[in-house]
Amino acid sequence: MKLKKLISVGVVAATLATTVLTGCGSSDSSEAEDGRKNLSVFIFANDHESAVYKDMIAKFQEDHKDTIANIDIQITTQEEYSKTLTGMMTAGDLPDVFYVGPESVEQFVENGYIANLQPILDEKGISTDGLVAQEALDSYRYDGEKAGSGDLYALPKDASVFAYAYNKDMFDEAGIPYPDPENPYTYEEFVEVCKQFTKDTDGDGEIDQWGCGMANAFMLQPFVWSNGATYLTDDYKTVNIDTPEFKEALQKYVDLTLEYEVTPTVEQDASLGVYQRWLAGQEAFYACGTWDVAAFMDKETFPFEWDLCAYPTLSSGKSMTWLGTVGFCVSANSKNQEEATELISYLCTNEEGQKELSGITGGQSIQLPNIKSLAEGEFVTAISDGTLAFPSNVDVFFNYLNGTDKYEGRFQETTYTPNAEWHDIFLEGLDNVKNGSMTVDEYIAEVQPKMQESLDEAWESVE
Repeated sequence: MKLKKLISVGVVAATLATTVLTGCGSSDSSEAEDGRKNLSVFIFANDHESAVYKDMIAKFQEDHKDTIANIDIQITTQEEYSKTLTGMMTAGDLPDVFYVGPESVEQFVENGYIANLQPILDEKGISTDGLVAQEALDSYRYDGEKAGSGDLYALPKDASVFAYAYNKDMFDEAGIPYPDPENPYTYEEFVEVCKQFTKDTDGDGEIDQWGCGMANAFMLQPFVWSNGATYLTDDYKTVNIDTPEFKEALQKYVDLTLEYEVTPTVEQDASLGVYQRWLAGQEAFYACGTWDVAAFMDKETFPFEWDLCAYPTLSSGKSMTWLGTVGFCVSANSKNQEEATELISYLCTNEEGQKELSGITGGQSIQLPNIKSLAEGEFVTAISDGTLAFPSNVDVFFNYLNGTDKYEGRFQETTYTPNAEWHDIFLEGLDNVKNGSMTVDEYIAEVQPKMQESLDEAWESVE
C-alpha cells in the first residue's frame, strides 16, 4: 500500500482536534446503552448552511429514532477545517462523517481514512443516477490505481462552477447588447466589447473603468483550456507549459492588460483588487462562482443589475471554466458505516434540504440543487417567477456542469496531483509578464524547471 502524505501534521493541530471535537471519535461512543447507534459529523459551513444542515440532521435522527440514538454535529470554518481534520487523523479519532475533496480521495483511501461506500450503496439500493453533475460524482471514485473510476468513496455535497458575469447597468448605459449565452464571444469580440467600457469617466486623465478584471489565480485556466492547452501532461507527471498553445493562451491573457489595456494594471490591482472593483461597478465583466450568487444578488453588496455569461473562446471554440466540489465521506474506522452512509445520502439528496440550500425555499441560494429533477424543475421555476433571486441566465452554470458543444467545465489539474505547490510557483511571478518586465517565452523558460522540480518532489513524496 502506498503511503500518502497528510494535508499537514503537527502537535498544535492534534491538540486543537481533541479540544474542539471531544466525543467525535467512533471508538467508545458508537453505540448507546439501548443498542441504538450514535453518529458523529464534522463539516465546515457558513451560518445559513449550518442552520440548514442542523435541521436536516435533526430530521434524519427523528425519522431513524428506532436505530439512531444521537447524532453529534460539529461545524467549523473552512479555514480551520483542514487543520482540525489533520489533527483528528494524527490522533486516530475521526468522526463517522466528514468532508473530502476530489484531490484527497486517493490519499485518504490509501491511508485507510475513508470507507468504500459502493457495497453499502448497492446493498441499500441507493442510486446516484439522479444527481446533477456526474463528473463531480465520478471524482469521488477510486479503483486502486487512480481517482475518477471504480467504487465510490464519497457523495458530492455540491457541484460548483466558476462562471462569468457582466454588469447589465454598464451595458445599458453604453448602449451595448448583452452577451448572448448561447453564443459565447470569441476572444477578438470580447476585446472589442471591453474596449468600449474602458475609459476615464471623471475627466482626470486616469482610466477608472475597465472592460474586465483578471485575477491570476482564477482567470487564466479558461484561456489555457479553451486554446487546447494544459498545464500538465495526461498523466499529471510532466509540466506542459512550453507548448505553442499554452504560450499563445498566456499571451492573449496578458495582452488584455499590456496591449489592449482593458484591465487594471498590476499596480492598480495592488491598490484595489479586481473583486473590489467589480463590486464598485468599475468593471463590466468579472467571475462568478455559484457561491457568489447570494452576495451579488444583495443590493447592499452589489447595487447593480447583472447576469451570467460565458468566458470568451479561443482556438477550440469552446468556453471553458473550472468546476469544484466537496463530498461527504465515511470514516473507514466507523463502527456504524451503514447508518453513516444512509445519513450522507440523505444530506446529498433530500429534497427539502436541497430546496433550502438552493434557495427554492428561503430565497437565499448557497448552491445548485444536487438533484437533477429539482434543478430542472422547481429551481428554474423559482427563478423565472421571481421567488428566488438568481441571475436569469442560470443555464450558464448548467452548461458548464453538464457540457455542451460550446461549454465545458473541468477540474483544475491540481485536483489530480499530491499538492498544488507546482502551480503556486507558476503564479508567483506571473505579474512580471503582466507588467511587461518579462516576455511570455522568458517567463516560461524560467518557471517551468522550477515547477517540474516541485511536481517531481510531490510525486516522490507519495510513492
